[in-house]
Amino acid sequence: MRTIIACFLLFSVYSWSQNKASDSILTLDAYLGYVKQFHPLVKQANIQVSQAQAGIIASRGGFDPKIEVDYENKQFKSTEYYDLLNTTFKIPTWYGVEIKAGFDQMDGVYLNPQNTTPDNGLAILGISVPLGQGLLINNRMADLKKAKLYAKLSQAERDLEVANVLYLASNSYFNWYKNYNEFKLYETFLKNAKVRYDGITSLISAGDRPAIDSVEAGILVKSRQLSLEQSRLKLVKSKLELSNYLWFDNNLPLELQDFITPETALEKTVESTLKTNGLLLANIDFENHPKIKSLQNKVSILEVDKRLKGNLLLPTINLNYNYISEPEFVEDFNTLNYKYGVNFSFPLFLRKERGNFKIAKFKLQDAELDLQFENQVLKNKIEYQLEEISSLKNQINIANELVANFKTMLDSEEKLFLFGESSLFIINSRENSLLNTSLQQIDTQVKFCVSNSDLFKLIANPEFNN
Repeated sequence: MRTIIACFLLFSVYSWSQNKASDSILTLDAYLGYVKQFHPLVKQANIQVSQAQAGIIASRGGFDPKIEVDYENKQFKSTEYYDLLNTTFKIPTWYGVEIKAGFDQMDGVYLNPQNTTPDNGLAILGISVPLGQGLLINNRMADLKKAKLYAKLSQAERDLEVANVLYLASNSYFNWYKNYNEFKLYETFLKNAKVRYDGITSLISAGDRPAIDSVEAGILVKSRQLSLEQSRLKLVKSKLELSNYLWFDNNLPLELQDFITPETALEKTVESTLKTNGLLLANIDFENHPKIKSLQNKVSILEVDKRLKGNLLLPTINLNYNYISEPEFVEDFNTLNYKYGVNFSFPLFLRKERGNFKIAKFKLQDAELDLQFENQVLKNKIEYQLEEISSLKNQINIANELVANFKTMLDSEEKLFLFGESSLFIINSRENSLLNTSLQQIDTQVKFCVSNSDLFKLIANPEFNN
């Protein structure tokens, strides 16, 4: 009888790993694919890019040709005071030069003599050239340049945002993975404690063990039940947190069902999923890193602002020349028919312009220093992360060896118990050591996964699963 009962006590604590997996497994790769495709925050990041592209279209509107028509007519006591028609077609160009064509036709009793035109009107072909402010850079040019830079900036920030969402989502998956494995571990240890309790009770009934052993075995069962319930609560919470990142088409939120389980041996696949395997610091393209590109575009935007503010230090000199002719004689170019003008203005002290230019210079210097600093910080963070991943690989191997050794010690103690050379207290002590080491093993595996997600976030490559 004693031999049969003792055989029950040899029930391996690691039998749970032999159980069949659930029918449905949600892998990390498939899960992140859903997040990237359907999560609202990812869609919002894509909208920001579209908005920036729309900004380019709006800025190009500053160079659109424009038609202007101005017509006025005054009649009073059967007298036509004036009838004025002025039409203009303007074409802005990149360097501030404006080409225009127009037609004027004016008549009336009280018309200003300088506005008098032939009966058929006057055709006008002219050009306006800024010789000071606005020639090499102006508001139209600056707006378009900055719109293009903002589009690049929004793309870089979109990549950073998507990478951050995937990072948070992956950490939720790792937390679910940890709590699920801890729950299954406690479940198995509770099963073993119940088997041992039943065996001890039978031995006590047969008079082979003291009655106090049933108390100790019962305490262990209660302790395992408490740990299992605490673990179950953590698992429920982690599943709900994971569901925050599960969405489907048409912005439909999904809920993780109980029969779905995480993939097994995640530490063996996480690097290939996040594309962090075999990564070396020398192989990382920092010039095209979204964080660096974002800062570079901010610097470029401030450079445009600085140029624009510097251009305001120049005087305003606008030269206008217009060739005029009756419509039927336009092709007979006569240089004697024209009107031209010069507009000049210049602030004497330039205090406002000089102050704004200095502010633009300081902002640019600040952004350049920030770029240099962040570039170095990023390199150091990635270098540390690579070192941490390497260290955690070694820690996983050590943890695996410790679990195997503690299991061997537990198996040996159970055999000694079979021959009456050990006690239930020692077996429980060995089992507690195995439990704690197994929990540490799971924790180390999850730390390794999180470390890879930290590296993924630093690299900011959201195109990993395209």
